[in-house]
Amino acid sequence: MNDDNPIKRWTAKRKAAVVMDIFKGKTTVAEVARQYDLTVSEVEGWIDEAQRNMENGFKARPKDIREQYESELRETKEALGEAHLQIYALKKFKRLLDEDENS
Repeated sequence: MNDDNPIKRWTAKRKAAVVMDIFKGKTTVAEVARQYDLTVSEVEGWIDEAQRNMENGFKARPKDIREQYESELRETKEALGEAHLQIYALKKFKRLLDEDENS
């Protein structure tokens, strides 16, 4: 695609074509980002999404899109909960240390 006709909307089909070109070694993430005025992290996000969906497609019993996102959401919430507990424990430990130092 040339600069005279920039892409205004990135459809799933366009993203898939770009990601396939990256997978096939025809281009790189940096080249795509530069060519289409995108961020590297944006293109990497497309690649991550493609890999998640690709893995699901190879499963004997693939999840539908809703199940996939619900599963990812559940995993994210679990990770967030664990991080919250760690922060809570560290803050409590720090308070106990501060109290011990002031005694």
